[in-house]
Amino acid sequence: MRILYLHKPSAEILARFVEQQGKLDFNYSAVGATASTPPAGYTVDRTRIELGAGEEVFDAAKFALLNWQQFRLGWVDVWSTEARLEVGQVVAIMGQAVGLWWLNACRIVYTIDESGPISSFGFAYGTLPGHVESGEERFLVEWDQESDRVTYEILAFSKPNHILTRLGYPLVRRSQKRFGRDSAASMFRAVNEAPAMPKVFQNTGLMSQTSGLL
Repeated sequence: MRILYLHKPSAEILARFVEQQGKLDFNYSAVGATASTPPAGYTVDRTRIELGAGEEVFDAAKFALLNWQQFRLGWVDVWSTEARLEVGQVVAIMGQAVGLWWLNACRIVYTIDESGPISSFGFAYGTLPGHVESGEERFLVEWDQESDRVTYEILAFSKPNHILTRLGYPLVRRSQKRFGRDSAASMFRAVNEAPAMPKVFQNTGLMSQTSGLL
């Protein structure tokens, strides 16, 4: 199964890849764990940014997620951007590093659409065999109506699933951190006209049998 390309894969290659991967199961066992506690033995990353305040910002953030804006980064992209946010949907995630395009497959595990004192919208996807990592990632926007603040958060747990990611793990970790920062910036730009962006908070930890999320 080919995962590396000198040029960004064509729509034909991506469609065939997604079709093939859609027939396969997840490559990790803790499916849905981003909704509770990430499993032991995985590196856990959390990225969080305040997008603004009010229902208008929250609606704009929801629209951005629906259109996969968090992946419109230039060096990272998703196929297809027309994919619906629904359980079972399979997408291809492309990332460029060391002059190559890396192709990965994910399936949406669950979606979130809740109203209340804290309104939430988002989804999580998990990795399929055609992914250089194994694990899960959740993308969530929340509107705390008491404080009126709207936030965007990424929560992920992962570990290498390919010999190249094991050998080049320091580069993988830099790319994962960069994705968190760039994704937060893309979401902020999607809902704001102001040029000044607040600080992006990132936290990393390794889950063990006795530790909590760091």
